[in-house]
Amino acid sequence: MSRRRKPTKKEHTMAEKKPVKTGAKPAGRSGVGKTSKGFTAEEREAMRERTREMKAARSGADGEAEVLAKIAAMPEPDRAMATRLHAIIKASAPSLSARTWYGMPAYTKNDKVVCFFRPGHKFKDRYATFGFNDTAKLDDGAMWPTAFALKQLTAAEEARIAALVKKAVG
Repeated sequence: MSRRRKPTKKEHTMAEKKPVKTGAKPAGRSGVGKTSKGFTAEEREAMRERTREMKAARSGADGEAEVLAKIAAMPEPDRAMATRLHAIIKASAPSLSARTWYGMPAYTKNDKVVCFFRPGHKFKDRYATFGFNDTAKLDDGAMWPTAFALKQLTAAEEARIAALVKKAVG
């Protein structure tokens, strides 16, 4: 009676390897002429804006003028909110510098974005957003808000934003 021998580890792993496929890719798989499904057109435009902003910063462009031009180009009601927010931020924290950030108005301290305004039309949202980055000193326990949806600005919202901006700058 003959016994079958057990394959060695090398023989076992070699048998499991799949053959290498060669030849051309199937038609339509080259990616040519296809758009990325990862980013929307608006997101790709924001990335292009960021590249332009970085080049402008190296050339010493005036950030305040760029922000005011971006605000002027916004459709209503985003333009009215951005204009009012710009005034509130400049009055509440004169130490912040205005510049654009991904094509949106932003306010910086030591070249780091503290707060920003994202118009609703930019990404086809139903509301605008006023937000803070991690450089803002808003820490309050283990959890705190960093962005706020804006449908309109009333005196109550303006007062709250002014207080948050003052706190964010520290």
